[in-house]
Amino acid sequence: MQSTSAAAVAFAIGPAVAGLILLIVLWPNEKQGVRLLAKWGVPNPAADQVPVAVRYLRRRRFLYPWLFVGIPLIPRADDVLGGRGFGSIVFVALFGGLIAELLAQRSPRQSRKEALLAPRGVLDFAPLWTLILNILAIGAAVASFAVQGQWPAAAVVLGAAAVSWLVVFLSVRRPAAGDPDVDLALRTRSARVALGLSVGTTGTLGLEVGAPPAFFAVLATTCAFIAIVGPPAKPRTTTTAAH
Repeated sequence: MQSTSAAAVAFAIGPAVAGLILLIVLWPNEKQGVRLLAKWGVPNPAADQVPVAVRYLRRRRFLYPWLFVGIPLIPRADDVLGGRGFGSIVFVALFGGLIAELLAQRSPRQSRKEALLAPRGVLDFAPLWTLILNILAIGAAVASFAVQGQWPAAAVVLGAAAVSWLVVFLSVRRPAAGDPDVDLALRTRSARVALGLSVGTTGTLGLEVGAPPAFFAVLATTCAFIAIVGPPAKPRTTTTAAH
């Protein structure tokens, strides 16, 4: 028991150091806030819009080191992560990012609520093709792990999928707050990043297998991950009342 605990603590050190480095190197500033908004549909953000994006990023990245330490220490985590080498570190990073996205889904304090002219649904934040890719990747992974008898891995895949869909649901249901263009851009990013991270965690769990089918499956999920987490092809616009 002690040796198992020691091994878990030893493994947690690597992701913890990686999370701390990411926190320091990627700690958001105004330039990153401007780039984030420009990437997600607010091409020329105003001075009062940028701090909102910076806070959005900081609330997520502050959690990285703590989650990177905590995930490997979860009881029986070695049943899923053991023997996966580099894939286990990537898994912790992606799954940690997904949990951080969920924990950050609370309404900002002292936010100014504004009513949108039209109610929004899931497809306003995550296009149909992203939902289909997510479902296909999760379903294929669960089926594959079930056939191999890897039930802990299958459970993790389902758990990651549940978290990602919960983030999408919260992105839709959370009351609109502050500037409507920024609010829409950040909600869209949260929904798509969550869906992509759940697909990414699915791919990392297959890295230990060297067979060609597994390699192509990992490659396919990686491509799906990159496509889903990317911003919309065209900037989204929000209709606001004339001043």
